[in-house]
Amino acid sequence: MKNFTLTAIFLMSTFFITTFAHSKNNLETANAVVAEPTINSASIVAFFKKYTELKEYQNDVAALYTKKAYKAIWYDGNDINEFGHLLYHKLNSTYEEGVQIKIPYKDKIDEVFDEDSTSKISDSDTELLLTSMYILYAKHVYQGMDAAEQDKIQWYLPKKKISYQTLLDSIVTNPNLFQKNDKVLFSQYYKLQEVLKKYRAIEKNGTWNKIAMDTPFQDLRPDATSQTIADIRQRLAVVGDLAKDSKSNFYDQELMDGIMKYKARYALKPNYIITKDFIDQMNEPISDRIKTLMLNMERCRWIPPTLEKQDEFVMVNIPSFMLYYVRNGNYDIVSNVFIGTPLTKTVIFSGQIDRIVFSPYWYVPSSIIKNELKLKMAEDKNYLADHNMEWNGGNVRQKPGPQNALGLVKFMFPNPNDIYMHDTPSKTLFGFEKRIFSHGCINVEKAKELAISILRDYPDWPVEKINAAMSGEKETPCMLKKKIPIYIGYFTAWVDRDGQIGFFPDVYDRDTHLNSILFPEDTGFKN
Repeated sequence: MKNFTLTAIFLMSTFFITTFAHSKNNLETANAVVAEPTINSASIVAFFKKYTELKEYQNDVAALYTKKAYKAIWYDGNDINEFGHLLYHKLNSTYEEGVQIKIPYKDKIDEVFDEDSTSKISDSDTELLLTSMYILYAKHVYQGMDAAEQDKIQWYLPKKKISYQTLLDSIVTNPNLFQKNDKVLFSQYYKLQEVLKKYRAIEKNGTWNKIAMDTPFQDLRPDATSQTIADIRQRLAVVGDLAKDSKSNFYDQELMDGIMKYKARYALKPNYIITKDFIDQMNEPISDRIKTLMLNMERCRWIPPTLEKQDEFVMVNIPSFMLYYVRNGNYDIVSNVFIGTPLTKTVIFSGQIDRIVFSPYWYVPSSIIKNELKLKMAEDKNYLADHNMEWNGGNVRQKPGPQNALGLVKFMFPNPNDIYMHDTPSKTLFGFEKRIFSHGCINVEKAKELAISILRDYPDWPVEKINAAMSGEKETPCMLKKKIPIYIGYFTAWVDRDGQIGFFPDVYDRDTHLNSILFPEDTGFKN
């Protein structure tokens, strides 16, 4: 990551005005090259002798691995892949599919995904357990489908080593491959599919022209004249940010509007300055844009299609650093957020918000006490008092108040990663373009507005009471009468409510990793 040292120093200096959640720093393990778990017919038989409650799925599991040439499905090297985590959270949120599933060995699965657990099962058992859970899940959720639809269930497994051209052609040229079916797919899939067709046409037409740069290059501002201006104008017309290409090389108001529209779609800082980095970004190959669309369509296969049909829900998109609270089909709150650093990633998660806590205490995770706080206390005996902190039953907590690391309100949704959303005193951090500052939790710029909107229909929680509860004097919980679905996703391409495609930075290198799984012959992709 560029400027990592500078970022690390900045984070340390703002330790008590940013947020933290449980995290572990297993760098040695992460850097080790470890093979995926070995699966064969003997290991499958041994697994089902051990996990007898899953015996009914043995034939399905064995048949699946035969088709997959006994390759691991849920692992990339020694790590559970993105889709393994998504499967786990789908198992925990089957309410969204309208079914209740009894999950055998749920405690074992929870241990696998609990970073603090020390009693995890082997990788091979984990692999087979997840596959059994996948079969169990698919049979319960899709049991109402007809035979033809049930044949499509395997399409939901993570693909590996697909021909890029074959997959692209099947998506673009075979519209009957997956006709719109709200029982099967999240609607964003089809929206991305339409954009993919447009970008494929641009690629075939050869209109994705390289943008020239003057030598030496200087930043371009309104009223500048340059061939670069003409080239940018042509590109903006091709992708739809300008209605037409006037072919002018003068930086006029029309181009200013197009630049702002483009930057909004890419979550770039909204200004009229054209920098070298901006042009380099525009000069990325259209094939990379196409692959980004395809990777995010792959992710859409795992979003519960019923999520967007809820009366209300919260969605956070990690790469765009944005939160959306949707109520009765309307976007009540759209807010900037900041998320975890690459070493303390915010996890992909699906769950339910069950309570709001005003003026919360912040209970410092034991890992932070051990690795950071004890050193500061040794250097300064008044450190806790100076930071409005106290010992509490052998733990350290920060008292409620405007400088509390969680701000003046937090939103809780039970999950094994101990993450939540909350306010923050560090409002200036929302002005950064790439907002990766936390230890995993989600910091919400419009946290107060979100609380007010959620409690709009609670007569015992008028705005005046919310204001009083957020005074920072004492912790005040509010249990929600109706739990609110929340989905924390990772989409580097997303079509918004106005039909505009946005592309966002691959902050955790998930696109790079997923691309290497899907298209291993391609080594040049970057997002």
